[in-house]
Amino acid sequence: MRKAIDVLIAAAPDAIQLTVGLAPLLQEIPGRNKPSLVLRTDVANVYGKDLPRTLFSRMIQSPVEQALRLDATCVVVNLFQIPNQPEVADQCVQNILAIKPECDRYGMPLMIEPLVFQPNTIAGGYMVDGDLKKILPLVRQAVEMGADIIKADPTDDVSTFHRVVEISGRIPVLVRGGGRAPDNIILQRTEALIKQGVSGIVYGRNVIQHANPAGMTKALMAIVHDGADAVSASHFINSLNA
Repeated sequence: MRKAIDVLIAAAPDAIQLTVGLAPLLQEIPGRNKPSLVLRTDVANVYGKDLPRTLFSRMIQSPVEQALRLDATCVVVNLFQIPNQPEVADQCVQNILAIKPECDRYGMPLMIEPLVFQPNTIAGGYMVDGDLKKILPLVRQAVEMGADIIKADPTDDVSTFHRVVEISGRIPVLVRGGGRAPDNIILQRTEALIKQGVSGIVYGRNVIQHANPAGMTKALMAIVHDGADAVSASHFINSLNA
């Protein structure tokens, strides 16, 4: 993780999302020229092909105070919708209801991550469901509970994602990267999402697991911040591979 974070810092993304245990790897680095910290405030056991008998999503203690001590710029919490797991959804709601007043008290932006899952027996492991009709009401619920930022999965049909942006109203929407995919698919999807009105992206494995994470980061930043298209952005990957 230290090596991965060093590589990403050199690529200069706006922020890196980390857990409370890994955040010091970023914040111990001296100087001002490093990405901001987005702190993950909950822990869950809902991922994996073989799930345990009981699922949970629990929040760390005093999440905003821990975020302040770590000099985080934002905190993020999940809002799961998992088939036949209403108890996990309730835990997520309780987490949000608990953290929201603390975020308001300290002026800490709250990112809510509404995630719709497919049945584990069908999808297994990652389980993301890109059905617009399922995503919209969950995003709306996140907005109603006071999200300052929405972090959502892309829809199966990227051309419909403007509906997610619209239902979020004044709240900026960031899009998750999803499972590993070829470079051209990731870049083309990102270009299409930006054209649909999203404010930014939050990509994990398509950067961290990439053979050239710095090049991929720069390519994605070019699309998000500079309006580059997928073809021109791919040159960052190729040039840094040379």
